[in-house]
Amino acid sequence: MARYTGPVCRICRRQGMKLYLKGQRCFGPKCAVERRKYPPGEHGQGRRKISEFGLQLAEKQKIRYIYGVLERQFRKHFEEAERRPGMTGPNLLALLETRMDNVVYRLGFASSRKQARQLVLHGHFALNGRKTDIPSALVKEGDTVAVRSGSQQNEYFSALKGELTEKSVPRWLTLDSAALSGRVNSFPAREDVDALVNEQLVVEYYSR
Repeated sequence: MARYTGPVCRICRRQGMKLYLKGQRCFGPKCAVERRKYPPGEHGQGRRKISEFGLQLAEKQKIRYIYGVLERQFRKHFEEAERRPGMTGPNLLALLETRMDNVVYRLGFASSRKQARQLVLHGHFALNGRKTDIPSALVKEGDTVAVRSGSQQNEYFSALKGELTEKSVPRWLTLDSAALSGRVNSFPAREDVDALVNEQLVVEYYSR
């Protein structure tokens, strides 16, 4: 599937906030949002009046970029969120959180969702004991996600084992750092999603 391959720092500057798309770089002095706190482009520093539709579109794009999902797949997640009982907005965020690549990122096996997606694509992870190389695969309550035994000897994962900590793992997941595995305790609730987004604007966007 195609992916956005342009400069991701422009995305953060366009949104006016850090979306943490480049891992550790986002926490350092080289972060583009810290250095240039205005949108990119020739007229980036000019005043702009944004319409209601523009706000809805920007919020939808923000969530898409945070989770690294293209429009067609994002729309499928939204339609699935509508079919599920409960509120569509929180359902959408919960579905995005339970993607395989996001779970790998949340467990601390990668410094960004982009890196997590790459690790999954390369076949380093197993879902319930079976090799899974599909980043968009959805996990369920009770599922286990683990680094495959053949990959645990990899230099990257060998070094990572001593750096993993349960403190940064959300409560809906459990990390076993020694075994390089994690378990899904429950479906994530809205308060478990730390992304600064307004999902209601996305619902309004698709309800036009």
